[in-house]
Amino acid sequence: MVGLVRRVLVIGTSGSGKSTLSRRLAAALAVPHVELDALNHGPDWVPRPEFAPDVDAATSAPAWVVDGNYSAVLDLVWSRADTVVWLDLPRWLVEWRLVRRTAGRLVLRRELWNGNRERWRDVPRADHPIRWSWRKHPVYRVRYAERFAAESPDRVCVRLVSPREAEAWCAAVARGGAGAP
Repeated sequence: MVGLVRRVLVIGTSGSGKSTLSRRLAAALAVPHVELDALNHGPDWVPRPEFAPDVDAATSAPAWVVDGNYSAVLDLVWSRADTVVWLDLPRWLVEWRLVRRTAGRLVLRRELWNGNRERWRDVPRADHPIRWSWRKHPVYRVRYAERFAAESPDRVCVRLVSPREAEAWCAAVARGGAGAP
């Protein structure tokens, strides 16, 4: 039997729903939600030098839900997680979500982290989430499949391939506080 879910890492490409699932899960478990984007992006999108120490401090706590894939801290967070959730949604769905999300952020001028907003001029850039996700989707699919296959039986690894699966898994955890159904 899987133990209580107390330290959860949620991974996946941009647009896969990491932050949405993480917020819901953290609320259901009554634990802190740590969004790596918020810790990484300083004003004017400049990476914060305190990023890694802040992640270290946040994941030293006894319970949390972290979302993000930053390679600089991925091994640290993964090693401390009792549960790793991989949102492996279809590429077409992720891209549709990103286009819709980007349009909303651009039109409504939504503030993201530390005063940052998406800008029209950044959309064509190679590091914009739409293009980044397109490139990284197949890379993450191979990388995370390999890592899940090699994972210790002490850590729960959950691969969710649809929004319906993600909602059902989160609801099951919220009801019982235990790992994947």
